[in-house]
Amino acid sequence: MLKKILVAIDDGETNQHILDEAISLALAADAQLIITHVILPFNEIYPEPGYIAAHGYHPTVHGETAINYYMQRLEALEQQGMELLQSFANKAETNGVKTEFVQATGSPGYMICNVARSREVDLIIVGRHGRTGLSEFFLGSVSNYVLHHAHCSVLTIQTPVYQQATDSFLMEAALM
Repeated sequence: MLKKILVAIDDGETNQHILDEAISLALAADAQLIITHVILPFNEIYPEPGYIAAHGYHPTVHGETAINYYMQRLEALEQQGMELLQSFANKAETNGVKTEFVQATGSPGYMICNVARSREVDLIIVGRHGRTGLSEFFLGSVSNYVLHHAHCSVLTIQTPVYQQATDSFLMEAALM
C-alpha cells in the first residue's frame, strides 16, 4: 500500500507530464505526494574558470568576485526552485492531493534517494530522458542511479519530449 510518493522534478519541459502522472497515482492510492527538486551547483552556477592560451592559463574570475558571483547565482537558483516547487504543490493540492515539497542541493540521484529514505516514502517517481550509450556514460543518468540505490520501489516515466524527437527523426529518415 502506498502512503507516501516522492516525485523528483528538474528544470525541464517534461515536469508537467511527470507531475500529472504522480498526481493521478497519489489520488488512486490516497497517498501523500512529496515533490523534490535538487540543485546541482557545480553544473549550473560555475562560470568558465579560465582559458588556456599558447602562452599560459588566464583565469576569468578572481577571489571575492568569484565568491560573490557564485553566491548570487546559487541564491537565484534556490529561489527559482522554490517557486517551481510551490507552483507544483499548489497544482497537486488543487487536485485534492496532500502535498509537501523539499529542495536539496547536491548530486541529484544521491539526494533523491536520501530524501526518500529520510521521509520514508514507499515509491519514487522519476522522469527518464532516454539517454543511452555514450551520452548516458558521460552525462550520467539520475533515473539509473535512483533505480539502483533507492530503498523502495521506483517508477520511471519516459518523457514525451524524447518520444516526439525520436518520432520526428524517424519521419525525416523515412522521407529521405
